[in-house]
Amino acid sequence: MERSITTEKIGIYQKKDEFFRYLREKSRTFPWWLMGILIITIATILSIAAKNSYRNAFDFIKAGILVTILTTMFAFIIALVLGLITGLGRISNNVLVRNIATFYVEVVRGIPMLVLIFFIAFVGVPALFDGLHAFGEHLLEIGLVSAGSKFSQLENSMVTMNTRAVIALAVTYGAFLAEIFRAGIESIGRGQMEAARAQGMTYWQAMRYVILPQAIRNVLPALGNDFISMLKDSSLVSVLAVRDITQIARLYAGRTFQYREAYLTLAVLYLAMTVLLSLLLKSIERRMNSDVQS
Repeated sequence: MERSITTEKIGIYQKKDEFFRYLREKSRTFPWWLMGILIITIATILSIAAKNSYRNAFDFIKAGILVTILTTMFAFIIALVLGLITGLGRISNNVLVRNIATFYVEVVRGIPMLVLIFFIAFVGVPALFDGLHAFGEHLLEIGLVSAGSKFSQLENSMVTMNTRAVIALAVTYGAFLAEIFRAGIESIGRGQMEAARAQGMTYWQAMRYVILPQAIRNVLPALGNDFISMLKDSSLVSVLAVRDITQIARLYAGRTFQYREAYLTLAVLYLAMTVLLSLLLKSIERRMNSDVQS
C-alpha cells in the first residue's frame, strides 16, 4: 500500500516537473515584445474611446492615413524598378554602366535622407523641368512644332508636392534596394548561369528565367523590411507640407497645443501599421520556408 502511494506521488511530481518545464520553455519563446505593443495599443484605444481630447486628435489625424499608405506604395514600386535596374548595373561587365550605377548608389547613401528630399523636391525636379522646357524651345526653333510645344509647356509648378515626395522617396530607396538586389544575384552560384548558357540561353534570358527568380526569392524578406522602413521614413515628407499623418499631427498639435494626445496617437498609428506589416512578412517567410522544405 505504501509502495503504491509512493509511486503515485512520484508520478505527480514528474507531471509537475514536466508542466513547469513546459511553462519555462514557452516563456522563452513567447513574444513578450508583442504583448507589450498590444498593451500600449489597447491603452491608447481606450484613451481615444474614453477621452474627448484623444478622440478629437484621432479623428483629425486619421485623415492622413491614406496619404501615408499611398505615398509609401507608389514610392516603393518605383524604387523596386529603379533598384533592380541599378542592381543589374552594379554587376554589369560594361565599365560605364557599372560606374554610373555605383556613382548613384554611393551618392545617395552618402547624403542624409532629409537633405535628399529637400534637394530632389526643390532642386532636382525644377532642374529636370527647366531642361525639358529648354529642349522644347530648341525643338520649336528647328521646326518641330508639335513635339516642341508639348515640352515647352512643361512648368515646374505642374508637379505637386505629393509627387515630389514620391520621387524623393523612390530615388532614395532605389539605391538601398539596388544593393539588396545585387547581393541577391551574387548569392546565386555561378554554376546556375553557366548551366543556363549551356542550354543555349542568352545572358539576359538566363538572368530573367533562372537567376532573378531565385534571387528575388532570397531577398524577399529584406525587401519587406525596407518597405516597413519606407513607411516610417515617409514621415519625413511632412517637411514638404504633404498632408500625411505626421504633417496633420503637427498641425493639430500646433493648433490645439495638445502635444501629448497628438503625438501619442501618431506614434501608435505608425506602430500599429509597422507591426501588422511585420507579422504579415513573417507569415510570408514561414510559408516560403515550408514550400522550400516540402
